[in-house]
Amino acid sequence: MDMKATFWLGLALIVLGVAALIVPIPRTENHDLRAGGITLGVETHHDEKLPPYVGAIMIVAGVGLIAAQKLKA
Repeated sequence: MDMKATFWLGLALIVLGVAALIVPIPRTENHDLRAGGITLGVETHHDEKLPPYVGAIMIVAGVGLIAAQKLKA
């Protein structure tokens, strides 16, 4: 892999890891009850964050890629 590509991939992983710790992911659920020609429904909206270990793994992997690229140079 090209050294510049390794650096940019590592940087992207760091940015995505930090975003995973801060930005919630929206999720919408529809709960419907259908009886004959009548439909009753409720729509719920949840904002959930990824588990902290996912962001931490992405950050560590990004730092590792950048460090490996610097050691090879």
